[in-house]
Amino acid sequence: MTTRTDKPHDPESRGLRLVPALLSLTVVSGLIDAVSYLGLGHVFTANMTGNVVVLGFAAAGAPGFSVAHTLTSLCCFVAGAATGGRTAVRMSDGSRRTWARTAFAAEAVLTLACAAAAFAAPGATATTYTVIAVTAFAMGLRNATVRRLGIADLTTTVLTMTLTGLAADSRLGGGAGHHSPRRTASVLAMAAGALLGAWLVLNHGLALPLLIAALVPAALAVTTSGRE
Repeated sequence: MTTRTDKPHDPESRGLRLVPALLSLTVVSGLIDAVSYLGLGHVFTANMTGNVVVLGFAAAGAPGFSVAHTLTSLCCFVAGAATGGRTAVRMSDGSRRTWARTAFAAEAVLTLACAAAAFAAPGATATTYTVIAVTAFAMGLRNATVRRLGIADLTTTVLTMTLTGLAADSRLGGGAGHHSPRRTASVLAMAAGALLGAWLVLNHGLALPLLIAALVPAALAVTTSGRE
C-alpha cells in the first residue's frame, strides 16, 4: 500500500504573480492621472514628481493651475504613504500575499468612493476636492506598499528612473539589457492607462474611468499571490 504525502500548502504560490499585478496598477496610475490632470484642473494625484513642478507653476501664477488643488494632492499623498508605511510595519510578520491584497482592496474602496462622488455630483467643487484628496491618499498608500514589496523597476507611478535604467543598462548604453522587458512593459502600461483615461475623460466624464480604476485593484485584491 502506497501512502501519498501532500506537499505543505503555500498560500504565497496561489494567484496572479506580483509583476503582472503591479503592471496592471501602472495602467491604473495612467488612468488616475488622466482624470486628475484633464478633469480636475491640471493636478496630478499619482505622479508626485510632476505635482511638485505643477505647484511651482501654480505659485508663479501660471494660468490653469491651482495652488490649493496641488497642495491638497501632495498633503493627502504623504498622509496615504505614512498610513501605508505604518500598515506595512504592522503586517510585516504576516503573509506577503495578505499584505498586498489588503492594500489593493483599500485602494479599490477609496477609488470606488471617488467614482460614486463623480457620478453623484459631477463638476461640483466638493467633488473636485474629494477626488483629488482621496485618489492622492490611495496612491500614497499604494506607493508605500509597492516600495516595501521591493519589486525592481515597478514603482507603478514614476517612470523617470525606469526610463533611465532602460537606456543606461541597454546594450546601446554598454549594459546587458537584462531588465529591459519589464521596464518597457512598465512604460507601455503607463502610456496605455493615460491613453485610455484621456479618451474616457474627454468622452464620458470622470466617473467611468474612476470606476475602472477601482475595479482593477479590486480584482487584484482577490487574485494576487505573494510571488514575484
